[in-house]
Amino acid sequence: MDFIISWHILPAAFILDLILGDPLFLPHPVRWMGRAIETMEPRFRNLPLRETTAGFIFSLALIVGTWCLVFALVILARTIHPLFGVGIEILIIYYSISVRCLVKSAMDVHRSLAHKNLNEAQKKVSQIVGRDVERLSTQGVAQATVETVAENLVDGVMAPLFFAAIGGAPLAAAYKMVNTLDSMVGYKNEKYRQFGKASARIDDIANFIPARLSVPVVALASRILAGKGSLAFRTAMEEGANHSSPNAGFPEAAFAGSLGVKLGGAHYYHGHLVPKPQIGIRFGTVNINHIKKACDLMILSAVIWLFILWGATVLWRFSW
Repeated sequence: MDFIISWHILPAAFILDLILGDPLFLPHPVRWMGRAIETMEPRFRNLPLRETTAGFIFSLALIVGTWCLVFALVILARTIHPLFGVGIEILIIYYSISVRCLVKSAMDVHRSLAHKNLNEAQKKVSQIVGRDVERLSTQGVAQATVETVAENLVDGVMAPLFFAAIGGAPLAAAYKMVNTLDSMVGYKNEKYRQFGKASARIDDIANFIPARLSVPVVALASRILAGKGSLAFRTAMEEGANHSSPNAGFPEAAFAGSLGVKLGGAHYYHGHLVPKPQIGIRFGTVNINHIKKACDLMILSAVIWLFILWGATVLWRFSW
């Protein structure tokens, strides 16, 4: 099996995501990953090992296991028929990206805010952010939505496409397990501070390159949409490190510069106020109109990234 993906698979998976999104009536591998994490966690916790060691083995077993399972599935599918193998790869990569789902979730919040229904908007934004939402004002809900659109450009689009381009469906699926582990056990609370440390660190490593590559991509998209490419790039370079995450600050800062808004700052998590630095400190506050602009910026950035990866795979294929 080639580790460099065929040139036509990425565009097909991307188009499929734009058409279908994430319909609830279809089974989704990420939900299976979540159930696997819930099932295996207590078993690894019971190992006679230090909590951090058990957590590392737990993460590694699930990530490697996911890669092996998908690798075997693709090999089996190709043995049945090459086109069936291609179809399986497209389907798995489609499941690993989430452009349409992210836009839908963000615009659902936008509609609630536009109808002055703050309670409904809080409930909807709670489905896509990890912070407490009960205290959020209209401006706070809008800011949380813009921030999650910016962050998920990397987690939900750029990183899975990046790993798919260099390692096909198995590596894209392994990345989704990395991302799912971080979202489920990568917390700094009493329960997961030690056990989830490896999951959080592996996620940081996996997103390191895609997060930084997002800066020129967002800057180019911002240049096309609003003529603010240099401001987006400069803000990311100056303030991208101003974040508790080693990666999330870079796309957020690029979005902040492009939209001319202030992001970040202290937020409540599980009832506790967590101080965080602000990004885009010289800009104004977010309003609901910025949600639509953030979605447009995310979509165009995703398309640009797809073309970059598509071009790279074509050049690689035809250079051999």
